[in-house]
Amino acid sequence: MIRYLKKSKPVEAQAEIASQVRETVEQIIANVAKNGDTAVREYSKKFDHWEPVSFRLTDEEIAACVASLSEQEIGDIKFAQAQVRRFAEVQKASMHDVEVETLPGVILGHRNIPVNSVGCYIPGGKYPLLASAHMSVLTAKVAGVKRVVAAAPPFDGKPHPAIVTAMYLAGADEIYCVGGVQAIAAFALGTEAFTPVDMIVGPGNAYVAEAKRQLFGKIGIDLIAGPTETLVIADDSSDVEIIAADLLGQAEHGVNSPAVFLTNSPELAETLPAEIERQLAILSTAPVASVAWRDYGEIILCDTVDELVAEADRIASEHVQVMTRDPLYFLEHMTNYGALFLGQRTNVSYGDKVIGTNHTLPTTGTARYTGGLWVGKFIKTCTYQRVLTDEASVLVGEYCSRLCGMEGFAGHKEQADIRIRRYKKSA
Repeated sequence: MIRYLKKSKPVEAQAEIASQVRETVEQIIANVAKNGDTAVREYSKKFDHWEPVSFRLTDEEIAACVASLSEQEIGDIKFAQAQVRRFAEVQKASMHDVEVETLPGVILGHRNIPVNSVGCYIPGGKYPLLASAHMSVLTAKVAGVKRVVAAAPPFDGKPHPAIVTAMYLAGADEIYCVGGVQAIAAFALGTEAFTPVDMIVGPGNAYVAEAKRQLFGKIGIDLIAGPTETLVIADDSSDVEIIAADLLGQAEHGVNSPAVFLTNSPELAETLPAEIERQLAILSTAPVASVAWRDYGEIILCDTVDELVAEADRIASEHVQVMTRDPLYFLEHMTNYGALFLGQRTNVSYGDKVIGTNHTLPTTGTARYTGGLWVGKFIKTCTYQRVLTDEASVLVGEYCSRLCGMEGFAGHKEQADIRIRRYKKSA
């Protein structure tokens, strides 16, 4: 039996919030489409109090940001990027061009072709998420993207030096200090100062996510990210202090970040709320994390491990931490998740910041049908075909002609028939 001991805010309330966001984003995109840089500057001044001469940073401005960091800070960024690069290179190596002769004289294949230009959005309004530069810029570069543009909003009234340094070290070709919907719209639509890109990736707030959704089709996107989600699965072999820390560590992302605890231990389910409150009393980000836990925290009690797996797959969380006696059971049996963190020695923060897997992951149940950002997202797998002999063209053409006839496509049928007439004489 599955029992829901603590539930999150009703979906209806979330839908109302989404409606308000949608309308605001529509207006901003329409204004940028009509008025270009003037609109971008207007919104940057309004929302970020930022109105520079140019949103694109000069080489001197980038160098000044890098110089302002300590050797330790730069070394830490380089370490994190080395881990991300190493795993991304392994992932890219798993993708191969193929070519095969499927029938005598019929050659089919595919090539893996990088997207030509990508815009990478790095959030930085509330928290300077420099790790997002590793995950997007660096991964795009490993994929082979020729032009990688990076943008982040100002932080405390200026470009954040650590974000800019991370962008630069990751290999960004252009770096901009501009944020929000206006940044997404500028790079999707193009303006006087912003050359459009083919694809936009990276996390952001609800407005950024909605902008990507509305502009999808005009440009490609990685995914539409909602609030950060975490699911902790634990049995009685786990530690309630670690469980609470891991839930609150993700709840601090935003007041609407779901944090769900799934267990088959009645004792853990009973003792967790008090431990959450104890840690909130000393957590500096408690004003955010406490609201997220109050409104979007859940405690779900199951009887069996198989119920834990089934409920976890139903939730399809962005992050899933498994702290049980046999965490590999969940790796073998779960099918819906953004990323798994197996065992007590690892956690979502490792994945978010440094260990090497990508932290841009599916949310709001979309893990049912997609994974997160990786080199493959920046690569188009494009097929091709060649027919080498008259005999092969006639063989395929005769089947094609009859199949087109069944569908009533006269023009398609003639494409096959003309080749049958042309090549059958010599076949």
